[in-house]
This record gives sequence, C-alpha cells and structure tokens, in this order.
Amino acid sequence: MKTRTLALFLGATLGLATAGTAFAHASIAPASASVGATIKAVVTIPHGCDGAATTGISVTLPEGFVLAKPQPKPGWALAIETADYRQPADDHGTPVASGAHVISWTGGNLPDSEFDEFAIQGSFQNLSAQTTARFPVLQTCGDTSVEWTEIPAEGQNPHALPHPAPAIIVTPGTGSGHGHMDMGAMGSMDSMDMGGMAAASADPGAPVTVGDLEITAAFTRATLPNAPVAGGYFTVTNSGTADDRLVSAASPAAGAVELHEMSMQGDVMKMTPFPDGIAVKAGETVTLSPSGLHLMFMQLRHPFVEGESVPVTLTFEKAGAVEVQLPVAGIGADAPAGMSGMKM
Repeated sequence: MKTRTLALFLGATLGLATAGTAFAHASIAPASASVGATIKAVVTIPHGCDGAATTGISVTLPEGFVLAKPQPKPGWALAIETADYRQPADDHGTPVASGAHVISWTGGNLPDSEFDEFAIQGSFQNLSAQTTARFPVLQTCGDTSVEWTEIPAEGQNPHALPHPAPAIIVTPGTGSGHGHMDMGAMGSMDSMDMGGMAAASADPGAPVTVGDLEITAAFTRATLPNAPVAGGYFTVTNSGTADDRLVSAASPAAGAVELHEMSMQGDVMKMTPFPDGIAVKAGETVTLSPSGLHLMFMQLRHPFVEGESVPVTLTFEKAGAVEVQLPVAGIGADAPAGMSGMKM
C-alpha cells in the first residue's frame, strides 16, 4: 500500500509541477456548443505577461455569438463596444440588429502567480454548419500586453502556436436561441453547482462513435476534496483506412485538460505531456490507462464523486469533436465500475 500511495501522491505532485507550462495559453470553456443554446463562455487567464500582473482583458466576440452579456467582476471596470450583426439575432421572437462585439475588463490587478476567469453569456445563432468560433483576447499588463489571436493552419495543433486564439467548436442544433442554458456549459458556472454533469448521454460509459472511431471503457477516478488534478481513461479504436489523432480535450469540470503519459524510470515516475496529440492509426486501438497514456484534468472545479460522471469533449484531427461521459469509479480504480480486475 505504501508504494501505491506514493505513486498517487507523485502523480498529483507532478501534475502540479507541469502546471506552470501547461497553462501557458489563454483558454475558453466549454470546448463545444450547439447553435441556439445559451452558454456561459468562460475565458481563463492563467498568468501575467512575463511576470507582470494582468490589469486588463479584452475579448472580441466572433460573428454568430449574439445577445452577449458579460459578468461583472469586483475591482474591474466593465466596458462594452457594440456592432451590427450580419443577420439579426432572435431574442424570444424579437429581432435584434446589434449587440456586444468587444467586451473589456480593466483596472484590476491579477498577479502573475494567480489565475482568473472572465465570463460572457450568449448564444450562437445563424450558423448552419459546424464551425470553429474564435474569441481573440488582448491581455494587458500595465505598459505591456499579449495578443491571443493566432489561428492554426489546417490540421495544425493550436497548442503548437505561441499565442492561439481561444476557440469553441459550434455544431448545428435544434435550439431556438431563446435563452435556454446549454447543459454542457453548466459545469463552468460558479453559481450553479451541477457536479460537472452534462446530460448528453443517458448511459455514461456506453460506446461513443465519431467518424471511424469508437470510444469504449471510459472512466475517471474519484478524487479527494481538495485534489487539484484527476485522470481520464478510455479506449479508442480506429476502424477506418486513414490515420487520425486525438489533438485536444476539454471539460467544464476542469480549468484545462491535457494529454499525458506516465512511465516509471527506475523508481521515479515521470509524467510526459503530449502537446502534439496522440496518434490513432488506421485499424489500430489505443488505450488510455492509469499506467500509461491518459487525460490529465487540471484545476478541478469540484471533486469527482464516485457514481457520478464527468463530461469531456475530445477533438480528433479528422473525425472532429465528440462529447464523452466518463463514469467516476472509486479512488485508485484500474477499470470502469463493473470491470474491476481488468487491466486496461
């Protein structure tokens, strides 16, 4: 038991040790949203500018993100620049021709050693096909600034860029756009504790398909009350003829989700990030497990509770994005509930 306890402790410690570089990029949650559903888009600023405290944040809203309302922050002055929409937005049957275009929080003092979140409520409308909606961010630190505005080339991992623009994958939906909250975004809401649950699947842990990929045996582990990190595990099988790649993951239950590999080098456990993603070759199966490749949930917004489930959006290079529910197994579990004893 001593060895196992030490391994669990080292896993959490190494996760924290990599956090300084893991959160180099400004990010946004949720990772995906449906047209017509109202969401709470949360921009996370992980650090200052070369050690200087952050004093201002400006977010430019993409075309199609309408009826936006920022959340005020104590100690920060709020400003809204408006612009005309290309197409009128629908606000409970009333057409709206213009709205917020740039939202700014200024006059604050966010130390480099701390992070914070800046929230905007709104909905995606007048989008008929899946698209990537980018939210360029200007981070000001006194006399200096950082522009999170870079757009990756086709097939390029945005994490490979120094300053990528935060993005949400938007898919066509059946929502009317009349202000109903997207359940996928609720895990990010400070005022509504939904336990990180998204009602996307009636059977968490059931096989999920996207393109030629099938995702099975998904699970995560329960965490202690103040644990900052958690792991995520599943198996993905590529039945197609073309190679694919898991390029990123995101969850409203965490500030960020990274792709990692754990390995033992002698008596030392090493945690290695995979910023370029995990290859899933044609005709092959890749398993993410506690002792190898895995997801690392960072900056947990709440403990993972056994018997519940945690939503995660997986984005593949070719197959696209898909939401998977990870049932929460017991602390130290090696497999999903009901499959104990099986080694993944």
